[in-house]
Amino acid sequence: MRKKILVSGGAGFIGSHLCKRLLEEGNEVLCVDNFFTGNKDNIVGLLENPRFELMRHDVTFPLYVEVDEIYNLACPASPVHYQFDPVQTTKTSVHGAINMLGLAKRTRAKILQASTSEVYGDPEEHPQRESYWGKVNPIGIRSCYDEGKRCAETLFFDYYRQHEVAIRVIRIFNTYGPNMNPHDGRVVSNFIVQALKNEDITMYGDGSQTRSFQYVDDLVEGMIRMMENKEGFVGPVNIGNPHEFTVKQLAEKILELIPDSTSKIIYKPLPQDDPRQRQPNISLAKEKLDWEPKVELEEGLRKTIGYFEKIV
Repeated sequence: MRKKILVSGGAGFIGSHLCKRLLEEGNEVLCVDNFFTGNKDNIVGLLENPRFELMRHDVTFPLYVEVDEIYNLACPASPVHYQFDPVQTTKTSVHGAINMLGLAKRTRAKILQASTSEVYGDPEEHPQRESYWGKVNPIGIRSCYDEGKRCAETLFFDYYRQHEVAIRVIRIFNTYGPNMNPHDGRVVSNFIVQALKNEDITMYGDGSQTRSFQYVDDLVEGMIRMMENKEGFVGPVNIGNPHEFTVKQLAEKILELIPDSTSKIIYKPLPQDDPRQRQPNISLAKEKLDWEPKVELEEGLRKTIGYFEKIV
């Protein structure tokens, strides 16, 4: 049966890929975005599809529509953007969750929260399991995002327990791919854009901090499997690539894949509260969703570099 699916933040990097996949599966998709970080160029190819609808709306205000499922992705996700207006970032996570959960409660829709590995903060457990409560600074410059997402998870589970809303919660680890904003300050887009422009590649710290890089198609597959699971599994569940790389290894791989680049790596101080390591334990996703990432880093980087070559 065709479903009416709302994707908040649907014009963003991840949301646009999710909208495209949901349309390909025959659903009606309502893309909701206030275009603070979303971009119409990401969804321009979907606008002619009669089952696709675009609505400019800020999720910090209530929304009255009829839907079967909700994917709540609305929130700036890169430090450059979420630190630009930290109060609004917290509002988007908290008020946005309340409004989307209220909509799910009224319409009896299933609702998935796109949470984040940032709920683990600068972790003392490695790799991170869902049972780990995290080590987060509640008053730092990243707290608007980290604590906003943690509070959103609280709201989701309280609506689940108190109102029996059909929730799903995933924790997304570093994700990259086409439709990333070239100016969002994330490490993959930063390095690729700098290498393509033959600019110095800015390495914060000594480059030994680690990240696990997930290609966006793998994430979208995990999101849909989580929404569709029939076992009543609500999460939270880590969706990420467990293959760990140092940030320096990432920079070297990108330079290897852009052989004409004359960029050199330069080093700058590490920003406040920047996590030293990030790697998901995905045992739960394998067990409950039969999911694990398929796209290796080099393959994903080649596709992402191809996208950026067209826009920078």
